[in-house]
Amino acid sequence: MPGSLVANIRTAFLLSEPLAKRYGAVVFIACMRFETAKRKLAYLSFNDFFHCAQAIMLNWTYSCTGPEYYDTEMDREFLLELRELRILLDKEKEHKHLVCMRLKPKILEKSYQELELNFRLYTRALIGLAVNLHRGRELRSLFIDLLERCVEPLRLGGWARTDLAHFLAAYQHAAPTMDVLREADLKQVWERYMRVISQCLLTMYHA
Repeated sequence: MPGSLVANIRTAFLLSEPLAKRYGAVVFIACMRFETAKRKLAYLSFNDFFHCAQAIMLNWTYSCTGPEYYDTEMDREFLLELRELRILLDKEKEHKHLVCMRLKPKILEKSYQELELNFRLYTRALIGLAVNLHRGRELRSLFIDLLERCVEPLRLGGWARTDLAHFLAAYQHAAPTMDVLREADLKQVWERYMRVISQCLLTMYHA
């Protein structure tokens, strides 16, 4: 049915809005064919998938409205724009310096040293995910990729969840201050991407 997924569920099945939102997340995950059944993902609860799906629906689908609009459709133009974020990899040292300056007073020394050692691993994982999301197969495997490329290495590094939250905030906010992102007019694309990735990682990170 065209129109708002949650509104359609509320109208058709006479459900409360909170319950309709939960069913809406199920329908969205099914429509997008996200991989959720891998054994590695079994530790995640329905609420974990719900919060991730809500973030994706809010930030990565088309923002237009109207009776002909389906809010289960990903914004293809946005996904294609994400490919341009690879320019951040050319400025990895600058990005690392800005992130570390912001984090030094905020996170545990152990986490800070681990970040200094493995920043390249984390930034390549995060940017690598972004530049490939326009491919259907990569989008469908988002949760397993986040787990294998980001969550598992962070767990091995012994990160506290609060330190991860500080890192993601610093990582997101440092990039738009760099000339390379401003000149390419990618600030909004970057922030739209990181809002979802940060929400998903913090939800999936059961340290």
